Amino acid sequence: MPELVERARAGEPRAVARLISLVEDRSPSLREVSAALAPLAGGAHIVGITGSPGVGKSTSTSALVSALRALGKRVGVLAVDPTSPFSGGALLGDRVRMQDHATDEGVYIRSMASRGHLGGLSASAPQALRVLDAAGCDVVLVETVGVGQSEVEIAGLADTTLVLLAPGMGDGIQAAKAGILEIGDVFVVNKADRDGAQSTRRELRSVIAMTDRADGSWKPPILLTTATTGEGVAEVVDEVLAHRLHLEESGELTRRRLARVRREIEALALTEVQSRFSHLSGDARLDTLAAQVLDGSTDPFAAADTLVEQL
Repeated sequence: MPELVERARAGEPRAVARLISLVEDRSPSLREVSAALAPLAGGAHIVGITGSPGVGKSTSTSALVSALRALGKRVGVLAVDPTSPFSGGALLGDRVRMQDHATDEGVYIRSMASRGHLGGLSASAPQALRVLDAAGCDVVLVETVGVGQSEVEIAGLADTTLVLLAPGMGDGIQAAKAGILEIGDVFVVNKADRDGAQSTRRELRSVIAMTDRADGSWKPPILLTTATTGEGVAEVVDEVLAHRLHLEESGELTRRRLARVRREIEALALTEVQSRFSHLSGDARLDTLAAQVLDGSTDPFAAADTLVEQL
């Protein structure tokens, strides 16, 4: 395992792929992987890219990679695709739109299936990001599953959250209902060559002005881009880098990362507790407590407390 981590640290794609696969498959050696990576991570700027299906997230991600590479940045891309509820498979088709970077050694692209996890991400995303961070990526772009009105989990995972919208995809009120106005650090109206781009921008500006934001010292910019031609993408990169500088100077970066790690620890702890409960399905203690609740000698809350104490 130390050799595998060292090879990934040197930027060897096969080693990086192997480590992420271990993370995704929840390998028995996952704890060893995590322990080896922990001291090496923390240098990458995590940029989340979210928005409704059809706004051009994959095309925009590809354009951002090109702009970042022009600045000499080593870039990692984690693209999360939805998993079919029927077959359990996923198309993992984001790579189709990123073929321009397939042979670039300074770019690592990894597709992941959401595997039914809600929130627009995969449950393994935090650990996979740590692998890309430790592998020497300066910037890691995380492209989420197309979000609806509740999937805003990316804000808890990224240092900077970039929200994409497009003309004709719903007005600013819909964006407010989705909660993305509170989580977005940079807003991008893509497909700006279409009619309605300027009106979408005006609607966003007016609604954002009425929104209470956690980081009130940062005024999120609203930019226009046409990702297919690259128009406006350089300005987006400038704002993303400016936001990173703001985070460092204000101390917000440390606060966000502490909150992120707290959530990760909590999720791992809950997973461990849940796995222990799953082993109790045929346990006599659980049957006894269920019988006591059924005959009225105790209540479900007291029974649950007893069960937790026994664990």
